[in-house]
Amino acid sequence: MTTKKNKTKPKKTTKNRKLLVSLLFLLLLLLLGVATALLFKFSSKPGTYIHKNSKGDYVLLVNGRPFMVKGVCYSPIPIGEGYVYNWWGDTAKPWIVDGKLMKDAGINTVRFYEPGDKPSQVKKVISDFYENYDIRSIMGHGLGFWDFPHANYADPVFQQKIKRQVYQMVKAYRNEPGVLAWVLGNEANYSFDGSVNPWSTPELDAIENARDRKLAKAKIYYTFLNELALIVKKIDPSRPVGFGNGELGSIEVAKEYSPDFDFAGIIIYRGKSFGNMFRQLKNRYGKPSIVIEFGCDSYNALKQETDEENQAFFLNALWSEIEYNTYLGKGEGNSLGGCIFEWNDEWWKHEQDRTSDWSLQNTQAGWTNGSYYFDTEGNPNMNEEWFGIVALKPEKENGVNKRIPKKAYYVLKEVWGQGDKMTASNWR
Repeated sequence: MTTKKNKTKPKKTTKNRKLLVSLLFLLLLLLLGVATALLFKFSSKPGTYIHKNSKGDYVLLVNGRPFMVKGVCYSPIPIGEGYVYNWWGDTAKPWIVDGKLMKDAGINTVRFYEPGDKPSQVKKVISDFYENYDIRSIMGHGLGFWDFPHANYADPVFQQKIKRQVYQMVKAYRNEPGVLAWVLGNEANYSFDGSVNPWSTPELDAIENARDRKLAKAKIYYTFLNELALIVKKIDPSRPVGFGNGELGSIEVAKEYSPDFDFAGIIIYRGKSFGNMFRQLKNRYGKPSIVIEFGCDSYNALKQETDEENQAFFLNALWSEIEYNTYLGKGEGNSLGGCIFEWNDEWWKHEQDRTSDWSLQNTQAGWTNGSYYFDTEGNPNMNEEWFGIVALKPEKENGVNKRIPKKAYYVLKEVWGQGDKMTASNWR
């Protein structure tokens, strides 16, 4: 009788499994390390750019960190001066006084419609805002819309002039760390979407159908804009460029003929709500927006008295919608922030060519907008000299008209001054 020997089961297979698990674990750690390094590199990317996150929402990033534009349109023309005044060279430096107030309110951006004639003065303003108050600048160019003779966007000679000006602007200020973005135009689409400073050519006039003629003009305009965008990007690829559009007129044409823009800069006055603007913009344009101009004046045209209550109420409601439609909210995710019109009252705007009127704050309304229902029954109710969230007084302190913050300033300070809700951990 033979006896079977008991054989011990080899441990080779078990050892192989353990080795394989260890290798997979090490590989996983390596991949996580690489992913973390890439993410850190991406998050630290220098410059300003727009990121589309995992939810399909848009985020403005500055040097790798999320940035919501909490801005104001800025033109500190003193009492008694008009639109030709070179405030950039004002030796009293009103932006120093204003910068302190802005910083205290949580404002992080100023929008300039167009730079001054002397780059050294403009650079000083940009750097003072940035270095002293961490306030960045949106640099704009009006594209000659209010020039005389009026702009003709189909004229090759005029186009070349504007291209040179835009090129010179970007080249002059691209190395300023305080520049946030570029915006080309300011409601110039109203030259065909509306009837402001209209332009044409014999070929366009030959188009009998008004809608077809408008569409042809829009194609010319937005094609020209895209050529400008390419100029900007070639000189300064480190910042986004947008176009300043009045409302959403012809925005579909912009989508097709101006594909190289990064965002739409929307100028809009719809009362206390933007309505369906963000949804319409998402459906019709498909890129993010900065509401570069919106506001409410502080003078009641019906009661003929100041009305800071309604101004504060309207601006707070509008800002809530802007924030709701950022990636932090539950809206469309295509809002990057906005710029309120405007920082300070301007006493020259109602009678722009009548110098004797510039030392009085005119209470006559210039036009009618029924969306601001609290002070109109069909009467003109938009008071151009009262849109500031800061009032000016004739008395001067260190050469600058005394600033008196209005109620809107303090209401916005409560919202903007709480610190930035955008953190490095919740934007991806």
